[in-house]
Amino acid sequence: MSTTATLATLSDSNLAADPNWWRQASVYQIYPRSFSDSNGDGLGDIKGITAKVPYLKELGIDAVWLSPFYPSALADGGYDVDDYRNVDPKLGTLEDFAEMSAALHEAGIKLIADIVPNHSSDRHEWFKEALASPRGSAARERYIFRDGLGKNGELPPSDWDSVFGGPAWERITEPDGTPGQWYMHIFAKEQPDLNWSNREIRDDFLKTLRFWSDRGVDGFRVDVAHALTKDLTEPLLSKVELSEANTGTDGFADGSHPFWDRDEVHEIYAEWREVFNEYNPPRTAVAEAWVHATRRARYASPQGLGQAFNFDLLQADFDADEFHEIITRNLAEATATGASSTWVFSNHDVVRHATRYGLPMGGGVHAKGQDGKGWLLAGAPAEELDVELGLRRARAASLLMLALPGSAYLYQGEELGLQEVADIPDSERQDPSFFRNKGVEIGRDGCRVPLPWATEGTSFGFGAGRAHLPQPAWFGRYAVDAQDGVEGSTLELYRKALKLRRELQTAEELEWVETGNPKVLQFTRHGGWQSVTNFGAEPVELPAGEVLLSSAPLDGKLLPGNTTVWLR
Repeated sequence: MSTTATLATLSDSNLAADPNWWRQASVYQIYPRSFSDSNGDGLGDIKGITAKVPYLKELGIDAVWLSPFYPSALADGGYDVDDYRNVDPKLGTLEDFAEMSAALHEAGIKLIADIVPNHSSDRHEWFKEALASPRGSAARERYIFRDGLGKNGELPPSDWDSVFGGPAWERITEPDGTPGQWYMHIFAKEQPDLNWSNREIRDDFLKTLRFWSDRGVDGFRVDVAHALTKDLTEPLLSKVELSEANTGTDGFADGSHPFWDRDEVHEIYAEWREVFNEYNPPRTAVAEAWVHATRRARYASPQGLGQAFNFDLLQADFDADEFHEIITRNLAEATATGASSTWVFSNHDVVRHATRYGLPMGGGVHAKGQDGKGWLLAGAPAEELDVELGLRRARAASLLMLALPGSAYLYQGEELGLQEVADIPDSERQDPSFFRNKGVEIGRDGCRVPLPWATEGTSFGFGAGRAHLPQPAWFGRYAVDAQDGVEGSTLELYRKALKLRRELQTAEELEWVETGNPKVLQFTRHGGWQSVTNFGAEPVELPAGEVLLSSAPLDGKLLPGNTTVWLR
């Protein structure tokens, strides 16, 4: 029996008892290049993750979501993929991946892989073939090539902007050396969009899903899940026409946008679901789909991906009314669709919530620039940050989130209370959004700085050498070994909360308790345990019950401000 078949069989055997493990799982996102460096080259790697499996097991998570680990030039942090069925040699090998998968499963931890279907990298063999092939060739049909406008095709096919700034089209040089066609890239120019109307693309991704599922991957996080299908019927609408046609405050509500959230995308995910269901238990998936609230349910359908990220709490201020409305609405939506809800405060794309909550604007990423992908709008003074308040609120919010029914998605380092790293020199930044929007946003590098494992050392225990992004001197205070076993530390809070969560989680429902105080949220879960959060600054009376855990020390029979407590 092959290694691949053995791994798949072991994985299936361990998981078959609970095909619904994902519905209320605690999922820990690892950004591989910044997690743990096993060979001292400054980059985190697969062996580094394997070495930290005991840490992950003690933390108490149910699954690891692994951000892209594929061969990549890192034009966008690994989301520019050269080869979808391999491991970046700088991070390890397929054999290293197999060892990591086996170690995680042995520890009772599932493995979710990031998949990037909207675009490949410009170094992918398909794109190199497209550049070497003529107009109208089968090689170019794998991507979105168009002739330009103007007398000699010197203008792009439309005036659309890419997410990272600048035009969404890039002109190529034809094989004969003359100026040629343009290709579409919603993101960086190194990320040409794939043509999902091409059957070859669809079949190849089905092959990729099976490739990783056979190697022990239990589920997939689908990057930019709402962008795959496109209607590029000419004439293409202008930016102004698209703006005027927008029917909702947070996106198109009718599926009419030429490349965001089109109805046809769900035909793709229905095929993916057939592949997922070939396995026992079925492989899972969660969509990253920034879509109108009324359209998210289709991505989470049991006939599709099964679950979709709910970014509503991530975008909300630290406010009781906002939290109440978001939680109520999303639980109702999950019930109606048969999915389970998802909750998240931080990830590799946004400012860490311990920092957001310490800013005077309230903590929602909408206050920090486009999609929160920066630290502050350019020119905002960093001294406005209240570090202590931000951490206190982050601990309270996280404990509330872990009490909710549904899946909790955690981002590496939040269990340490890590703050955003704001002061990275321009010369050491890596995020393409910084280079394309310089002066407006400073990018996402601040949440991707390698983790501190030790209070001292060249890279605070991340590796033997210097880390690929500079770590500030204050990182040592947040290190794992500075918090391990320390009562009241953020790390120990997460460990206790995740352990209790596993013991207490049952039915996917909650019942709100009227508190008579607009700054206090209280709800009861099945089995009689409760979560109470004081969003205000002043203490309030603590409800009766046995205290299971609190995000900050309690003051006798009072619940302090910016604090969550679990009671039974």
